[in-house]
Amino acid sequence: MTLCIKIQRELWTQELDTLVQQQLHTAKERGTLSISEPDRCHDPLMEALNLTPSDPPTFILNGIPGLEYAHIWISIPFSMFYITSLFGNVMVLFVVGKEQTLHKPMFFLLCMLALTDISTSTCVAPKALCIFWFRSKDITVDGCITQMFFFYVLGATHSAVLVIMAFDRYVAICHPLRYAAIITNARIAKLGLVGFIGAVLLVLPQPLLLRRLPFCTNRIIPHTYCEHIAVVKMSCGDTTVNRMYSLVMSLGVIGLDLILIGLSYGLIIRAVLRISSKKANRKAFNTCIPHICVMVMTCTISVFSMLTHRFGQGIAAHVHILLANLYLLVPPMFNPIIYGVKTKELRDKNVLGNVSMLIPPLMNPVVYSMETKHIRAKIMRVFIK
Repeated sequence: MTLCIKIQRELWTQELDTLVQQQLHTAKERGTLSISEPDRCHDPLMEALNLTPSDPPTFILNGIPGLEYAHIWISIPFSMFYITSLFGNVMVLFVVGKEQTLHKPMFFLLCMLALTDISTSTCVAPKALCIFWFRSKDITVDGCITQMFFFYVLGATHSAVLVIMAFDRYVAICHPLRYAAIITNARIAKLGLVGFIGAVLLVLPQPLLLRRLPFCTNRIIPHTYCEHIAVVKMSCGDTTVNRMYSLVMSLGVIGLDLILIGLSYGLIIRAVLRISSKKANRKAFNTCIPHICVMVMTCTISVFSMLTHRFGQGIAAHVHILLANLYLLVPPMFNPIIYGVKTKELRDKNVLGNVSMLIPPLMNPVVYSMETKHIRAKIMRVFIK
């Protein structure tokens, strides 16, 4: 009986191998392979045996095109920025969570901003460092789409948090007597939840539209993470709908949020200019400076990166990728520093001092490499190669 079962299994295995090879050969002749095609390779026999294809379809993340030879050097500031942003944002979360006096709407918003910063950079940085350090460039299609989904959801949520912070400053300056009644922790939590749900609903069509596309046999993505347009360019099918939805979504999120933030600050400026006291003017503006700095830094890099990627055909590919990575790393690193300097309560808790303690150990290798002649010469030869 046992011998019969073994023989039957061997026959099934041979039949399965033949079917899979036929499917792969057919896909290779067409030159395309749909994301959903591995599911079509399942026949009743495979389902009965509970078997799946052993090699799921993958993409190759090529890192920064044209600078592959310098990946190890690029990883030094990349990892320093990432570690500093993690440390600074975790410090903000720890200080605000520990101190009861900081359990206020403004600091609740800072925690939301810190969480989105940590999540966005962590969504991309570890895989990018694996590419730089270990040349681990493979990523499954499902993993790529998942990374893309969370990356854009977190980016849209981050933008929504900036809008809520602008609204908070508007109420604080234009309606100070009603601030405590309008802005509460519960209301801030509800607004944050609405922003997150809206981001999910807005971004969800992107991966759904992407899954219907057939992809070429060449699956090398010239990027450090699965950016939507870079993945769309890998398709051999009609990508008009994907490109249009991506453009409308990007302009809608950035455009609408910038309009709301601009409207808030227009009303704030009008209210401040009506105040006769210069001291009161200065105090009102000082409460807005951290948010303005964060907003300008984030939006400038984001808009410039988006425009160069879509319309800057004459710009080198590595410039696009470097800008995209700067957008992921620079704002999260500087946000806790900006708020640590300009917010009195955080300054009193020495958040900036704790963050700055981490900077010298991270910057020392860069400083010494720049000041040491033979190391500097080797670095220059790498980049001018």
